[in-house]
Parts: sequence; structure tokens; C-alpha cells
Amino acid sequence: MRKLKKDRIREDRIHHEAIVDAAPDEQAMSWYYYLESKISFPFQARCAAAKPVSPLREGEAAEVVRTAPEDACMHDMLVQIRWKGRKIAVPLSQLDAIDSDELTKEAIGDWHYWVAHGYLL
Repeated sequence: MRKLKKDRIREDRIHHEAIVDAAPDEQAMSWYYYLESKISFPFQARCAAAKPVSPLREGEAAEVVRTAPEDACMHDMLVQIRWKGRKIAVPLSQLDAIDSDELTKEAIGDWHYWVAHGYLL
């Protein structure tokens, strides 16, 4: 398995803004509030990878309307999307923003980085 390269700037931002002073059992809520404060909703996203817990297929687009409720985000960061006339929650880690501001892209990138490096909530 290929070792992922560390991004010192992203690591510093994650540790000083997203999970600052959070004990391991508090990191989910720290991430939740970090993402909630940085992401501008709604925005269009594209599914980067299919996941067994989501109906989205790779390449499929959806409108992301908000973060999922706090209690749904204790082990993964979920967002609500409009999909086929319904609102459903899917993992943020499977989505890439298409038309969002830079702060939103940066925050989503921080979460993708965290997940890709195998960090868990």
C-alpha cells in the first residue's frame, strides 16, 4: 500500500482548528462544528467514489443542502443531499464540491485528508 504524503499546512489547520484540544471521544463533534462553520450551503457535488452506505454512484451529481444532524455524525461526517426528489444523508468523504467557494473546498479537503490518512472518529 502506498504511503500518503503528509501535508504540514493541512495537518496544522486540522489540529489547530478542527480538532483543537479535543479528546478522542470529542473529535466527532469538533469536526462537525468545524465543517459546519466553514462550508457554505447549498453547493453542487459529484460522487468521487461509491460507498456501500450510499446510493450514489461514481460521477453522479447532487445538491448538498446541509450537514446531517449532529447525532448522525458520531462516527462519520454526513451531509444531506437532494437526490431523486428526496433528502438523504451520505458520507462527505465520497463527495467533491463542484461549484463552491474556496473555504468550502478547503474544509472538504481537510476531511478527505483526515479519512485518507486512516484517522477515525
